[in-house]
Amino acid sequence: MNDNIEYKAIIEGLLFLSGEDGITTEEISKIVEIDINEVESILKELYNEYENPNRGIRLEFLGNHFKLTTKNEHKNYYKKLVLEEEDSPLSNSALETLAIIAYNAPITRIDIDNIRGVNSNYIIRKLLLKGLIEEKGKSDLPGKPRLYDVTSKFLDYFGLGSINDLPKIETEEIENDDKNLFESKYTEKED
Repeated sequence: MNDNIEYKAIIEGLLFLSGEDGITTEEISKIVEIDINEVESILKELYNEYENPNRGIRLEFLGNHFKLTTKNEHKNYYKKLVLEEEDSPLSNSALETLAIIAYNAPITRIDIDNIRGVNSNYIIRKLLLKGLIEEKGKSDLPGKPRLYDVTSKFLDYFGLGSINDLPKIETEEIENDDKNLFESKYTEKED
């Protein structure tokens, strides 16, 4: 496979995964291990491809980050999806994410991802659109990631007077010496 084609696919995937935060040319260069000039050249190619009227997304440069966005000329269709999603019930993923935010707020998306074990960009966007969570400033961590918290609409939705009305979570401490995390209770049987 031509390296440029492979790099273009990798960079497109990185742009998708970076979501609303976007990604810098320096970050792409470091991850893909290619020169910044080559990254910029590939980003220009992607930009030109996305400008085709047959494509539904575009490549934007906002701040010092590149990110994929939807095309403004299709916004009426996107609004229909958002309105449908506002009326739809919450999925298990959304409930899980809400619980993580409610019990750990303010919390960054990366921390949410680490707790869930999967990327939460899409779920967070849906919860923001439903008004159940909101941005509560920026963290002091490198890159200044956004902090999320639940809203008063969240409290109303779940019939809570305040965040203190959430059920208490009982936690058990695991004795590290008593458990070998690498030892399975399952064993292979020999024939």
